[in-house]
Amino acid sequence: MATNGIKKYILLGIGSIALALGMIGVVVPLLPTTPFLLLASFCYIRSSDRLHRWLMNHRLFGRLLYNYTTHRAVKRNVKITALVSLWLSLAISMYVAGSMHLIIFLVLVGIGVSIHLLKLKTLR
Repeated sequence: MATNGIKKYILLGIGSIALALGMIGVVVPLLPTTPFLLLASFCYIRSSDRLHRWLMNHRLFGRLLYNYTTHRAVKRNVKITALVSLWLSLAISMYVAGSMHLIIFLVLVGIGVSIHLLKLKTLR
């Protein structure tokens, strides 16, 4: 019994940290929002029905999570905004970085994220 209580609090903690990082990711383009929100949803669904319902009904994140988890899709404007902000922030980071190894890493990350976004279905 005590193990389930500990597991619940660990999942609540991880979910809350993931949610905080996802919220920060909304304003910091290099920090991904969706993976952290998916992790928060995963943790909350296993630890707190109330928090999971709150997250799924959130005015900013709820629809995104629902569309992603249910349809494996995002709206066209979300794709465009994500790609533009991703490559803009990567370009700035590459300019500031100066290290060829870091620039190559950032380009590879950008390509990987872009491929993932473009493979998702597009909702109208």
